[in-house]
Amino acid sequence: MPIELLVSLVERLGLLVGLAFLATQSGSFRHLVWRQVRRREQLLLALVFGAFGILGTYTGVRVRPDGADWDILVTGPLAHEDAIANSRAVSVIIAGLLGGPITGLGAGLVAAIHRYSVGGFTALPCALATALEGLVSGLLHRRLEAGSNRLSPRVGLGLTALLELVQMVLILLLARPTPAAVALVRRIAVPMIAANSAGVAFFILLIQSIFSKEAEREGDAARKALTIATRTLPYLRRGLNYESAMAAATVIHEVTGVAAVALTDTERILAHVGVGADHHLPGRPLRTSATRQAIQENRMVVAEGQAEIACDEPGCPLQGAVVVPLHENQRIVGTLKLYYDPTRSRAPVELAQGLAYHFSTQLALARAEEQAALLAKAEIRALQAQIQPHFLFNALNTVMALIRRDPEQARDVLGHLGDFIRRNLQTTQCETVTLGQELEHVRDYLAVEQARHGQRLTVTYDVSPGVLTARIPPLTLQPLVENAIVHGLKAVRRDGRIHIAANRQDDTVVITVADNGRGIEPERLQGLLERPASSQGGNGLALYNVHQRLQGLFGPRAGLRIASAPGSGTTVTVILPLETSAEEDSDADSGSHRR
Repeated sequence: MPIELLVSLVERLGLLVGLAFLATQSGSFRHLVWRQVRRREQLLLALVFGAFGILGTYTGVRVRPDGADWDILVTGPLAHEDAIANSRAVSVIIAGLLGGPITGLGAGLVAAIHRYSVGGFTALPCALATALEGLVSGLLHRRLEAGSNRLSPRVGLGLTALLELVQMVLILLLARPTPAAVALVRRIAVPMIAANSAGVAFFILLIQSIFSKEAEREGDAARKALTIATRTLPYLRRGLNYESAMAAATVIHEVTGVAAVALTDTERILAHVGVGADHHLPGRPLRTSATRQAIQENRMVVAEGQAEIACDEPGCPLQGAVVVPLHENQRIVGTLKLYYDPTRSRAPVELAQGLAYHFSTQLALARAEEQAALLAKAEIRALQAQIQPHFLFNALNTVMALIRRDPEQARDVLGHLGDFIRRNLQTTQCETVTLGQELEHVRDYLAVEQARHGQRLTVTYDVSPGVLTARIPPLTLQPLVENAIVHGLKAVRRDGRIHIAANRQDDTVVITVADNGRGIEPERLQGLLERPASSQGGNGLALYNVHQRLQGLFGPRAGLRIASAPGSGTTVTVILPLETSAEEDSDADSGSHRR
């Protein structure tokens, strides 16, 4: 085996590998490796790899069967007695293995036609072998893809050795004169098979290394995105404003290390942290055309260079940017911008897209929570509207009846009524109150009702002092007590009794409101808390609303439990997680006075 020929082929192979490395930096080549290439790109890559095949022919070594002149580069058509030891097969086989039959056969035909035009007594078998190498490697690609197998250097090594061996067989069968073909194969077979097989294996290894680093980079971006998502969640839940934007931008800048981070709405800068913060000030109108373009066209914009960013501040140091629109329920509400230095790093496109998706989702959730809070307040107002008309009418009638026979009691009832109305108005501003405040509200209500019913209504309490600071939604117990009086004790001839108890059980607070009224029929009790309020009648509306509010605020563990039997009364149990308040509402407590 002529060692000099092998060394010469390896040297020339290095040029092809270097050029191929440059090709790996193109977007089409990356799509090809990840099997996302379109038909048009397949044809384009076939031409590119075919051109590499032609280069492999030109950088080959002219060989004669007698061994003369084998170290001279091919610079023109061959004499009939000449042949070429070359690395053409490397480009063609790589094209097929990566791109499939269309790319492989296309590259093989381009390189084969050129090889045939160069001439020499091996022109026909070498041209046929080149086209065959592209087709076979492309078919192997399809088989690997169908079996979900990965291309490996070992596969490339074995395939190239086999196809190059086939080329030697074709030379022996088709090249004439036969003695010259035999002498040529003896001379070039082992160097070409060894060099080209190693070249394909090395190129596949190079691709794996490049995209392994690419995967590591994307994984690092995913880890950064997760860290940012976790740390910015509390801020984004407040919506997109100056405070939340500045907090989120500071976190992103700290975690990613990009040149600058900015958040905007559709008209103004909300926050800018990093390079350029001296003139990209919060509250100022949008300053870059890249941002305005992203909003107007509703798409991500990658700006590389100051001209593409187009900041209206002379001498702005920002060099590159990725601008991604932020959405809230399909509506653009602003942008996220990551600024970077194109001379030091690539555009953080994946990171910006991931963060924008996360931010948009959190903004939509914040809006939904805001709407839920408004709905909860509307429900409280609805409960107040249900309470006030008939209750006030009855209370005023009671006061009128008491004024002449017991003015002091009338004064006391008016004091309870005033406190009840004041507390009713205050609760619209609170998501929760303490259990102590809620019980004061219930006592005011019951004081008025006891004055109206006299000795026929008895109320008892059994409340553990340790649960008085537990948090509870306002107007939770009062509707239950009202149900007990209006629906439970109505049309019952015996004296009515209501018992209110509250105590701690493990990590929950259990509150019960029990009456000795007429009870609820089993068919009505079934599913009473699950059906929408519009399908209920009587006491079902209040029970359903209170149950839904408790579960919406505290989760599925909270809510109401109802036990009832016709003629024996009803017990409604409120289950709450134990949450205590360090400070009670001094205004609410101060309202417990009596006039």
